[in-house]
Parts: sequence; C-alpha cells; structure tokens
Amino acid sequence: MKKKLLSRAAAGALAGLAISYAITILLSLGWGGGSYLPCRPELAALAGSESRAVALQALFALLVGAGFGACSLIWQIDRWSLARQTGVYFFLISLVMLPAAYGMYWMEHSLAGFAQYFGLFALFFLLFWGAGVLAGRRSVHKLNDALAAAQRRRPEG
Repeated sequence: MKKKLLSRAAAGALAGLAISYAITILLSLGWGGGSYLPCRPELAALAGSESRAVALQALFALLVGAGFGACSLIWQIDRWSLARQTGVYFFLISLVMLPAAYGMYWMEHSLAGFAQYFGLFALFFLLFWGAGVLAGRRSVHKLNDALAAAQRRRPEG
C-alpha cells in the first residue's frame, strides 16, 4: 500500500506541475494582453521576485498534485460506500487545495474571495465526480451486457 501511495503521489506531483503550467498559459492567453503571466503579482511581491514566486508556485503545484494523487487511493477502498469515499476525498483534497490557493494568491484574500473560490472548486469537483460516476455506470452496463450475451451464446449442457 505504501508503494502504491508513493507511486500515486509522484504521478500526481508531475500532473500537478503540468496542469499548473498549462493554467498559466491559458490565463496568459485570455488576460495577458500578449504577455506571459507566470504568477500573481501579489505572490511575486511577497516572494521578492517573479523568479522566486514561480519556483514557489511550482513547489506548491507539485505538493497539490501529490496530494490529489495520494488521495485517489480512497476510491479503491471497496468496503466504503460511494458517499463516504466522495465525502472523505472532497474533504482531504480541500485541505490540500484551499491553503495552497490562498498562499499562492490564486484566490482573493477576503471572505468573499474564499467563498467564490471554494464555490468554483466545489462546482468543478461535482462536474468531474459526476462524469466519473456516469462513465463507471456505463462501463458496468457494457460489462453486464457482454456477460449476458456470452451467457446466451453458451451451449446448454
């Protein structure tokens, strides 16, 4: 289990860094006015330079990705209900994501900014979770259909 946890965390860390970088590109294309926006100006001011801010943001992206990767093991606990898996997973990734988002200035530092970010975070979680549940149900339905078809083709003995 420990090996699987470390493997998932490592893969998640790399994915987190890639996703973070992709987000900076997309934000720059949308709001950069032709300039690349690698991090929030507030973070650069806090870190003392844009380079330090980007390095700090990369570290946080690795940590957030590792947290998401490690938490993905929750979906493999078969003795838990889907509701329990979902609740625990959402709680844990919130503990990973929200402090990072606050520290990296990915959200406005106010109650309204926190509420807005958390609302978007919860909305995206529900969209991805719902898509995953639907895909899982579709897979189960296909497997059941294939089993039923194989059962019908089987000669009676």
